[in-house]
Amino acid sequence: MFANLPAAKDDPILSLGLAFKDDPRSDKIDLGIGVYRNEQGETPVMKAVSIAQQRLLDQQTTQAYIGLAGNASYNQAMLDLLLSGTDSFSRSIAMQTPGASGALRLLADLIASAKPNAKVWLSNPSYVNHQPIMQAAGLDVGFYPYFDPVSKQVDEPAMLEKIAKLGPDDVLLLHGCCHNPTGADISFSAWQSITELALKNGFLPFVDLAYQGFGQGLQAPELLIASSNSKSFGLYRERSGVAIVVGETLQQTTNARGKLFELARRSYTMPPNWGAAIVAEILNDAQLSQQWQQELNQMSQRMRDLRQCLAQEFALQSGSDRFSYLTQHQGMFSLTGFNQLQLEQLREQHAIYIVSGGRINVAGLAKTFIPRLVESCLAVGV
Repeated sequence: MFANLPAAKDDPILSLGLAFKDDPRSDKIDLGIGVYRNEQGETPVMKAVSIAQQRLLDQQTTQAYIGLAGNASYNQAMLDLLLSGTDSFSRSIAMQTPGASGALRLLADLIASAKPNAKVWLSNPSYVNHQPIMQAAGLDVGFYPYFDPVSKQVDEPAMLEKIAKLGPDDVLLLHGCCHNPTGADISFSAWQSITELALKNGFLPFVDLAYQGFGQGLQAPELLIASSNSKSFGLYRERSGVAIVVGETLQQTTNARGKLFELARRSYTMPPNWGAAIVAEILNDAQLSQQWQQELNQMSQRMRDLRQCLAQEFALQSGSDRFSYLTQHQGMFSLTGFNQLQLEQLREQHAIYIVSGGRINVAGLAKTFIPRLVESCLAVGV
């Protein structure tokens, strides 16, 4: 049965994490996998999450199935969080999924069922799992210009020129914020232009939102959203995601929900409840929600501080401002453009682990590591 299967290719990010774990050097630095760490190198449990977990444990009376749609309170809370106050809210439904990757696959299957000849357009570059998920659902994939490797910012004219050519058979996958892997986000005016183009040309916007804060919004007749609570609630291992569909009419959205139920049934059937229950407990309690937002703001501020310190240290040691782009990027990641030889030298000679392509996880840094990190980077010729 399995004799003809080829050897599996290593996942570029997860395999790097394993290599880091096996490295005996005490001064090693992991800038690979995308998790938030505090100054002590720990990925902490948020206080709001701890309180919510204990409440749920005290109140729990059953471990019964929660149904195909998942936790209803969670689904409503996520709709309220992401779409409340928008024109899309009254035409939207949410369905809990096993993480954002589960939401991406479920929505990709929905696209393939509704329009098998659809083509999904991804940013160049994009999240490493986007292309495999879309292709696994049988969808054709294309790429639109996004990142300028010289300026380290979004090439918005080239991006919009390509998007303007998309039509009713196209799906435009966008990063809601904190673009992975580049860290470079599109401007508010670009969001407005994309909205106008979607209305004019009829392509379907599909937003991957790994971080909450979709402030700009997309007022489109139809819209797909895949969202995750891994980063914003620190619930990495709980895999609490959500798939959201906004239809042109509520009836169309209801029909899409029925199809999603069918697709989920033949895949994973029902999502796990624990992470979703924690999020629902927090979002539906004003005091807990406020505490969560304060903790999230503290994490965001720490990442901004790390970016500032990193850029300042590069300027100090290199005498150049060519790394100032680090302060302009958002979220966990920045795409540095370090080449493969430099990355191998950083790993072998300096115990610094960075994924291929040069994406660094700024949120994995400790301030005490920054001087050595910068010194090492400059030593390999970045």
